[in-house]
Amino acid sequence: MRRTVILVAVIAVLGLGLFWFSRPKPIPVVLKEVAEGKVEATLANTRAGTVEACQRTKLSTIIGGRIEYLGVKEGDRVKKGQLLLKLWNDDQQANTALAQAQITLSAKRAEEACIAALNAEKEAVRQSELRARGFVSPSREESARTDAEVRRASCNTAKADIAQAEAKLKATRVEQGRVALYAPFDGTVAKIVGELGEYSTPSPPGVPTPPAIDLIDDSCLYVKAPMDEVDAPKIQTGQPVRITLDAMPGKILPGKVRRVAPYVSAVEKQARTVDIEVDFDRPDDAGKLLVGYSADVEIILAGHDKVLRIPSSAIQEGGKVLLFNADSGKLEERQIKAGLANWEHTEVLDGLKAGERIVTSLDKEGVKAGATVTPDEKTQVKAK
Repeated sequence: MRRTVILVAVIAVLGLGLFWFSRPKPIPVVLKEVAEGKVEATLANTRAGTVEACQRTKLSTIIGGRIEYLGVKEGDRVKKGQLLLKLWNDDQQANTALAQAQITLSAKRAEEACIAALNAEKEAVRQSELRARGFVSPSREESARTDAEVRRASCNTAKADIAQAEAKLKATRVEQGRVALYAPFDGTVAKIVGELGEYSTPSPPGVPTPPAIDLIDDSCLYVKAPMDEVDAPKIQTGQPVRITLDAMPGKILPGKVRRVAPYVSAVEKQARTVDIEVDFDRPDDAGKLLVGYSADVEIILAGHDKVLRIPSSAIQEGGKVLLFNADSGKLEERQIKAGLANWEHTEVLDGLKAGERIVTSLDKEGVKAGATVTPDEKTQVKAK
């Protein structure tokens, strides 16, 4: 009997040992404590946006020709109305001089014709008086009056010649404007295509010829960014925006939506998007920005302060989370009711309490409801 009891005890100990060593080991998981914080509903651009200038023009002469004058170089600051570039136009200047000479000649001829007209009119009056006294015949009076009318018409024609010559002078000056480029606003010369003495070609419709001068007004900048067409109905002018730039890592600049494009852009092999334009709230805080910088925008649709929140990555399909039971060391499935959400945080309206801990490392094998787990202290992060 005694041997039997000892044998049973040994078997029991071996069974317990075998169970202990073969039992499933707890899975180390990353836990996040449910705590209060701020949650915002936001929208982000689908592709990188771009810093643009409020005013930018690519200037080309209306006609082609050889560059005779180039008064600026790339990077120069220019004033509105400043002459930037001029093509050879000696022929136009000669036409202008000819038009001016024609004005002078027409004026002299008009002066001569009008003096003759005045004298003829005086003679016609004198002949009319003599006719009334019977000293000259009616035909002589009629001849004098006709001569006066003809000379007055010649005077008017000569004056019309002056107007014609002045119009021709204006036309030659317009032609000279076709070979010169003037700055339409204060700005910086970004690029120049062509050198002194080279032939400059204008850009005809449908032919992508580079402009002679690219002028940028970098005193006013904004961000242009593409947004998914699905999000377009939620975007309104005036909404607050957070702007980040690759050239300034870690710096967040506030802004506002100033324009939403009235149409959808369809780019090959990419999703359909709607372009938005964003102004900087405090441009001076951004410092020196270069046109063409890549930028990302995050539009803030709504925000709630001091609400329970959890990482959005901890939510499973169907709005469920895995809650850690410290007493049993097992995971429990919990249904939650979510409020505002973004890619980082989700507001919890119901289903969780402050201080409870949920699993965020859902991608680990074996992490599911009922699994035995242990907190991974190495990667444990407390909620802020």
